[in-house]
Amino acid sequence: MSIGVSPSDRSIAKYSRSDANLRKNVTNRLLADIRGLAPYIATRAAEIEAGRRIPLDLVEALRSIGVFRMFAPQSHGGLELDLPSGLEIIAALGRIDGSVGWSAMIGSAGGVFAPSLPRQTYERVYRNGPDLIFAGSVQPAGTAEATSGGLRVNGRWPFTSGCQHADWIAGFCVMTEGGKPLLGEGGRPLVRGVFLPAGDWQIEDTWSAMGLKGTGSHHITLKNIVVPEANFFDFENGRPCLPGPLYQAVPQLLPLFHCAIDVGMAEGALDDLLALADSGRQQFRAAVPLRESEIFQFELGRVAADLRAARATLEVQAASHWRHALAGTLKDDTLSAQGTQTGIWISATCVRVADACFTLAGGSAVYESSPLQRRLRDLHAAAQHAAIHQRHYVAAGKSALAQFRRRLEEPSQLAAE
Repeated sequence: MSIGVSPSDRSIAKYSRSDANLRKNVTNRLLADIRGLAPYIATRAAEIEAGRRIPLDLVEALRSIGVFRMFAPQSHGGLELDLPSGLEIIAALGRIDGSVGWSAMIGSAGGVFAPSLPRQTYERVYRNGPDLIFAGSVQPAGTAEATSGGLRVNGRWPFTSGCQHADWIAGFCVMTEGGKPLLGEGGRPLVRGVFLPAGDWQIEDTWSAMGLKGTGSHHITLKNIVVPEANFFDFENGRPCLPGPLYQAVPQLLPLFHCAIDVGMAEGALDDLLALADSGRQQFRAAVPLRESEIFQFELGRVAADLRAARATLEVQAASHWRHALAGTLKDDTLSAQGTQTGIWISATCVRVADACFTLAGGSAVYESSPLQRRLRDLHAAAQHAAIHQRHYVAAGKSALAQFRRRLEEPSQLAAE
C-alpha cells in the first residue's frame, strides 16, 4: 500500500489548476490505504488503550502508506497536500480510532512546523527522507539562556503525544537573561521553540488519562543541555525557510487540525451507534428494537444533523483558510480568531454528538468492550486542548466588536472623502 510521490513528479506545491487532479488522486489513494488498514486498527483498540501508546508495527504501517509525509514539502519528497485534503485524512483516521488519529495528526503536523527552522537545520532534519514523525509540546514550560556554544535549556513539558515513536521533538522555552525572562511584543515573555532529535529528550511515564489513552502523551524533559542557536525557531513571527502556503501562518492552522480529528471521532461514534441499532438490539422494557423506535429515530436524526453541520463548517473554514494561504493573507488576527472560533464550536458540537450516542446506546455502552465509551472519553479529552478551549471565544468576541465599529466608521469616512 504505497502512495509515494517522488520529488521528480509534477509539483503539488504549485497548487495550480492543472495539479488539482494529481492532488486528488494522491489523497484518494491515501484514503483507500487507510480504509484498508481500518479492520486491522480496530482489532488493536484494546491493546492501544492498555499499552497507552500506538504499537510500533502500526506506526510503521501508517508511515509506509505516507501518512507522516502528507504535509512535508514536495521539494524534499513529501506529498505537500493542500489543507482541506490533509484535514480529510486526519478525520478519516480519527473515525477509525481516536488515539491513532490524534497521534497521526500530531506526527504529521510537525511537517508544517519544521520550515520555521533555519534552512541548514531543516536540511539536516530531512536528510534521510520525508517520512518523519514529529512530537512536541507548545506550552512554554522550559527556559533557554545564552551561554558559550549556544543556549542552555532546562524544562519539563507535558502532553507530548507520540513522543515514544517520534524522530524529532519540539518544546517551547521562555528566553531568559540572568535568570529573568526577556520580554517581547506587548511586554510578554519572549518564547522560542527548540527542535532536537527524539533521543536527546528524556521521557517521563506520566500519561495515565481518562481519554486518548493510546496517544502516549507523556512529559518530556531537558536538563542543563546546551543547544545550538540553529535549533531554535520563532513560531509566531519568524520567516519560514520554505515558500509553500502551508508554512506561512502555522498558528492559524492549528485549531483546524484539532477540529478535524474531533469530526472524525464523532463520525466514528455515530457509526458505532448505527451498528448497534442495526444489530436488532432491543433495550430493557422497550416495546420495539432501537431501529424501529420513533423516539430513537428522532434523536438519531437530530444527532446526525449536528454532525453534518460540524463537518460542513470544517469544510467551509478549511476552504477559506486555504484560499487565504494561497493568497498570502492568512497571517491575520481576524482570521486567527475566526479559525479558533470555528474549532471551539466544532469541538463542542462533536462532544455533544458523542454524549448523545452514548446515552442512546443505553446500558451496554458503559462496558469497556463498547467503543462508544471510548469515543466519549476521547472527545472529552480532545476538547480540553488549549488550541480549541472555550476561553478563546473571547478573541472572537473582540473581533466581532472591532468589525462592527469599522462598519459604523466606514460611512463617515466615505462622506469625509
